[in-house]
Amino acid sequence: METNQAITALTALGHSTRLAAFRLLVEAGPKGRMAGEIGEALVVPGATLSFHLKELVHAGLVDSENRGRNVCYRANFEVMNGLVAYLTHNCCVGAPDDGCAPATGCAC
Repeated sequence: METNQAITALTALGHSTRLAAFRLLVEAGPKGRMAGEIGEALVVPGATLSFHLKELVHAGLVDSENRGRNVCYRANFEVMNGLVAYLTHNCCVGAPDDGCAPATGCAC
């Protein structure tokens, strides 16, 4: 992941509604969740939710799929794991014996 991609992703996650939506999608796994389900879970109006989900899609953290009149959203685990890898790339280089290496993430 490039620095600008990481900045875009972190900026998208830097809002409480977007972070909550992304966490819901991570919980849902590869099957994702319908927009209405996300809105109900977060108690967010449809137009507001649409704006926030659009930002997550733009950052590459979320994918969307039209299903008739509804939209299913899924976390993009490849991008999520790329962001974590970017953030931890040089973790503990200065203190390799301190056991501070990050835990392995989701197997998704």
